[in-house]
Amino acid sequence: MTRFQPDRGLTGRMVVTMFLLGLLYVAFVAVLIALGAQAITVMVIAVGFLLVQYFLSDRIALFAMHGREVSPQEAPELHGVIDRLSALADMPKPRVAIAESDVPNAFATGRNQKNAVVCVTTGLLRRLDRAELEGVLSHELSHVAHRDVAVMTIASFLGVLAGLITRFTLYSGLGRSRNNNQGPPIGLIILLVSGLVYAVSFLLTRLLSRYRELAADRAGALLTGQPSALASALTKVSGEIARIPTSDLRESQAFNAFFFVPALSGASIATLFATHPPLQRRLEQLARISAELGQR
Repeated sequence: MTRFQPDRGLTGRMVVTMFLLGLLYVAFVAVLIALGAQAITVMVIAVGFLLVQYFLSDRIALFAMHGREVSPQEAPELHGVIDRLSALADMPKPRVAIAESDVPNAFATGRNQKNAVVCVTTGLLRRLDRAELEGVLSHELSHVAHRDVAVMTIASFLGVLAGLITRFTLYSGLGRSRNNNQGPPIGLIILLVSGLVYAVSFLLTRLLSRYRELAADRAGALLTGQPSALASALTKVSGEIARIPTSDLRESQAFNAFFFVPALSGASIATLFATHPPLQRRLEQLARISAELGQR
């Protein structure tokens, strides 16, 4: 338990999402086995990749984002802010990392509070003042406290897992039926089932992702008591990202679901497929929290 405000809505959504994804992948593996794939092979691949992602998610994310852990001597101000927020939230201090990127952003990852890491880009550190930085980091720490980081890590990887299992099954010949002259093409069936699994996983993770961002904004603002600082950071980061070359943003786009603000967003992306709620909705929520805190 931490001092971050609990969110039953987020907890309920995480449980439902993982339950539905679990059912989906049991059905997916069952279809592969029914089509001729060896059960042990399929399970080894599925469990192996999932364990790697779960236990090494923090290292994988840092490597992909060119981030590195920094000591208090290397980044005293950043460590100072995280020290203060961790003490305020009564939670273990996560590892601290910095990614060399002009794209202003931050993310948290790790399977639990004791193995979490919070990473910020050099672009974010250059653009935000201390109060705004506290707002962003309180948002990221709330992801760790609510445990939605671990859930999103597992949920987002399941879609990738479907593709990996499908490719392995097709290219290794494990999906061939005992009689290749009867029935529809096995490869086509596997591709269709895999596509359906990926599509459902995609929608479920997007729905969860949008709600968890609102929950993190709310919890972070209530912890610091400064929703206006978080709103200022949101506005500033969103505006600055719009000025970053699209080619640079595409390099970070794969991590949108974990970022404070998505690298690429806008009206061109349907709301149904967005990883984050609209900026205006986030600002309106923070304005309501600010009004509530002012009335106390």
